[in-house]
Amino acid sequence: MDHQYLERSAGFLLGIAYRHISNRFMQKLKPYDITPEQWSVLYQVVSEHGLIQKEIGNRTGKDKPTTSRLLQHLEQKGLIQRQIGEKDKRSVLVVPTEKGRAIIKETITYEMEIIDEVKHVMTDEEYNHLIVLLKQINAHFAMLQDKE
Repeated sequence: MDHQYLERSAGFLLGIAYRHISNRFMQKLKPYDITPEQWSVLYQVVSEHGLIQKEIGNRTGKDKPTTSRLLQHLEQKGLIQRQIGEKDKRSVLVVPTEKGRAIIKETITYEMEIIDEVKHVMTDEEYNHLIVLLKQINAHFAMLQDKE
């Protein structure tokens, strides 16, 4: 196979970029004993203060088993709790604990710093265009997954 093929492959290049960004974020999160994946789930829970598991999975792009596993880890660490829904007693809401809120408050600046590092290598216009393109890619593959 042609080595240059991978150098032009969006999936391959996105994967490398993701790993670089994720590894950088992971180093910053180490003192908090939380992974970037766990952080992204906790961030969604903190920002909405009460989401059902399915919505958390949709917002983070994670499947049901992965979302369930991440929530279990966050619950074991005392960062989230599950509560019976007030309106619908059949639904279970995931809500942050004070400890979970505190971690997001303390670490959100790390996420912003990494975004700034990404922005440093391109113009604002290029960054905004990148976001539009990534949203298009995500929407396309989410639609394909929904059809399966």
